[in-house]
Amino acid sequence: MRRRTFIIKYEGVSPAGSHKLNTAIPQAYYNREAGIKRLTTETGAGQWGSSISLACRFFGLECMVYMVKVSYNQKPYRRILMNTFGARVVASPSNLTEAGRAVLAADPDSNGSLGIAISEAVEDAAKRSDTNYSLGSVLNHVCLHQTVIGQEAKLQLEKVGEYPDVVFASCGGGSNFAGLAFPFLRDKLTENRKVRLVAVEPSACPTLTRGTFAYDFGDVAKMTPLLMMYTLGHEFMPPGIHAGGLRYHGDSPLVSQLYHDGLIEAVAYDQTRVFEAAVQFARTEGIVPAPESAHAVRAAIDEALRAKEAGEKKVILIGLSGHGHFDMSAYETYLSGALQDTPYSEEALRESLSRLPQV
Repeated sequence: MRRRTFIIKYEGVSPAGSHKLNTAIPQAYYNREAGIKRLTTETGAGQWGSSISLACRFFGLECMVYMVKVSYNQKPYRRILMNTFGARVVASPSNLTEAGRAVLAADPDSNGSLGIAISEAVEDAAKRSDTNYSLGSVLNHVCLHQTVIGQEAKLQLEKVGEYPDVVFASCGGGSNFAGLAFPFLRDKLTENRKVRLVAVEPSACPTLTRGTFAYDFGDVAKMTPLLMMYTLGHEFMPPGIHAGGLRYHGDSPLVSQLYHDGLIEAVAYDQTRVFEAAVQFARTEGIVPAPESAHAVRAAIDEALRAKEAGEKKVILIGLSGHGHFDMSAYETYLSGALQDTPYSEEALRESLSRLPQV
């Protein structure tokens, strides 16, 4: 009998509600060991902010979180969770930094972006000797911390005698996708396993599928080192979609290089189709996925339907990076019929890419 098997690697049962704790704990620990007293960071939807807030509490560090303003307003309970763990959370752009004030001077109603919030957090850290900046995605050490996900998934699959034909995971900065996919990529490279690895991103911020492979800054104020990555340009302002954790102009250099070399794939979806899949998944599996995680669910459902049409057996592994319990306002918007797709501006994208640094 031909069959299609869904296997779900669920990270939402962590105390902070997502996979992000896998890197937050070592980052807080090693900073504490180095004598650092305070960490600054950015967060989009708040999954990373919640995790680093908890990790800082574990190791006695102060935590300052610059939360992208559109998500700060959309997801108040995520902000309150961070406050409960002891972090200070401000909406970005803010008046606390030169980078934030510059953005507000140009656009007082700015929704903010991860690129702006990174600028604020980096500037804050640079001004204090007792403070370091901590990043929850993109960078190599973060991606490698997260590979515990894929390593664990491989061992779990071995116990039931399965191996995936295709792996889907949402991709913003890239740590969730890298964490699940990289251990399977090793098999692909060293054992010639025929596994497809697919990064799923929002069509409103299509970094891999529409971006340019080039050196760019990781933040708007150009305070970070230049990174070779797929980018929409550090000045790109994504629409205020509910998957706030995926609203980043760039992508992990490791993930970007693999995509550039054709070793992984990428697809992009509008948020209405993503939430359609999220509700279907919740009603079938009893788990409400975060909007970010629901991108992988959408892609997996479409893959299963294609396999069904073709009469193919397919083992599909989904990276479900976190729960959506603090995203109920987004679900309410979808269920009421008010959710709309908000495409990015092609003109704005061209303008942003035209300002890439000349290296």
